[in-house]
Amino acid sequence: MAGRTLWKAAAAAACATLALSACGSTKDTAASGGTGGGTGKVGVILPLLTSPFWQSYNDYVPDMAKSEGVDTLKTVNSNSDPSQQITDINNQLNQGVKGLVVAPLDSAAIEAGLDQADRKGVPVVAVDVAPEKGKVAMVVRADNVAYGEKACQYLGEQVTSGKVVQIMGDLASVNGRDRSEAFRTCVRKNYPKLKVLEIPAKWESDTAASKLDTLLNANPDIKGIYMQAGGVYLAPTLQTLKSKGLLKKTGEKGHITIVSNDGIPQEFDAIRKGQIDATVSQPADAYAKYGMYYIKAAMQGKTFKPGPTDHDSTIVKLPSGILEDQLPAPLVTKDNVDDSKLWGNTVK
Repeated sequence: MAGRTLWKAAAAAACATLALSACGSTKDTAASGGTGGGTGKVGVILPLLTSPFWQSYNDYVPDMAKSEGVDTLKTVNSNSDPSQQITDINNQLNQGVKGLVVAPLDSAAIEAGLDQADRKGVPVVAVDVAPEKGKVAMVVRADNVAYGEKACQYLGEQVTSGKVVQIMGDLASVNGRDRSEAFRTCVRKNYPKLKVLEIPAKWESDTAASKLDTLLNANPDIKGIYMQAGGVYLAPTLQTLKSKGLLKKTGEKGHITIVSNDGIPQEFDAIRKGQIDATVSQPADAYAKYGMYYIKAAMQGKTFKPGPTDHDSTIVKLPSGILEDQLPAPLVTKDNVDDSKLWGNTVK
């Protein structure tokens, strides 16, 4: 599956030769790793498997681990439960893993699990969500502020005035907060004729469907929708609109402009059918690839510094002091939905 990725396979070799300006010998306390020589089992903990995005990430993990030379245990699903995720981390540590790749459910609650790993000298790479506190070797994540801004800009160009809805993620997650505030701020600054209505849906499809149904009853004149996670919100949103006779194709009178986040195949199909207009593609393949790359580096004791990488991303230092590799996440519309380089077009 490594051939399906958007990214160059030479990242590890490049870092080893210091070709990456983001790789360095100066140790950063927020990005320190282990000293296990890069060997030993690695635990991979998923936040959930009810979303096609995380299903795809889960499918990429074994092949990306193999391509990066990482020996992983079978992935563990925390099933949308932050408390269970801490238990999962502890269980993996008790199995003697030498590294952990974790997609945190709760940016604050994950600190307890990170502290457990740190006490045992086990490095951790966080994928998709940046912890608020705790020690991680690297966060592998796209710029979630850009997600909200891109959605705002697209909707603002398509909808000149009226009501738009943002179906938000879990505000206990930095992803949900970043996307929500970025969208809200962008609309307020650049598109003052738009009125934003908000649905806090906690990454839950049932919650999204129920609250959208209620909101549409009171506001049948909605002109735009921003879904912060197509993997969990696409199906319930389309079904709710269909049940109310509001699912009109692009170009038809009464069409509601919809922009999403994730880049899953189902969103691409919906774009082709004219059901939704755009999505921001999160790189599920690169999340898996660089999760494996950075955990191997951390287990070898390598450290990193802020700066550009050779895979079209930039490592930044967050206010917490944690380092984050911000991977590219392109906007996908009908104009580029068939691009073979998009991971959503390569899923088997």
